[in-house]
Amino acid sequence: MLIPRRFLLAGSTLALLAGCAALKTLSVEVRSFGQMPEGKATYAFERLPSQQQPLSRAADWETLAAPALAKAGLKPAPAGTQPDLIVALGARITATALSPWDDPLWYRWNAPLYHWRYGMPPRAHPLFIERRYEREVGVLLRDRASGQALWEARASSDGVTQGGDALMAALFEAALADYPKANPQPHAVRVTLP
Repeated sequence: MLIPRRFLLAGSTLALLAGCAALKTLSVEVRSFGQMPEGKATYAFERLPSQQQPLSRAADWETLAAPALAKAGLKPAPAGTQPDLIVALGARITATALSPWDDPLWYRWNAPLYHWRYGMPPRAHPLFIERRYEREVGVLLRDRASGQALWEARASSDGVTQGGDALMAALFEAALADYPKANPQPHAVRVTLP
């Protein structure tokens, strides 16, 4: 039995779309702590002195975290009113260079290519040193009236790129996935990138 060409084309298109969707899914390690009392629904951002410096990206992090806060059921306090919660955000991206010599058997893998005529092994060249990036965000919710820390979450992932704003927004979404409950054990949260 022959399958019509249009069915083969439709099937391959669906398979391609499914593959693309899998590439846009990020697995994030999340931990959350604290207990959130009922009735806390509005927030305002707070910036630390270091986040008030001219080169700080605090305003960018606030913009990226706002949709995740809205998805968690929190909304910005209307102008002229006191918020229920104060939200403090943190974010970091750390680069780590991995040398070929980090592998204890590097000589075995590169020995056929290592020769005095060629200089150093190809993977030892600075252009071939692999970089890994650790990306982490933190969210702290405090009661505005008492200043007491109520709920905290951290989300982290790593990869071969710094990511970008879409990835950082996904990390904030993952950090707030457990809200208002807390789960202090490291656990994976899957988030779809926009």
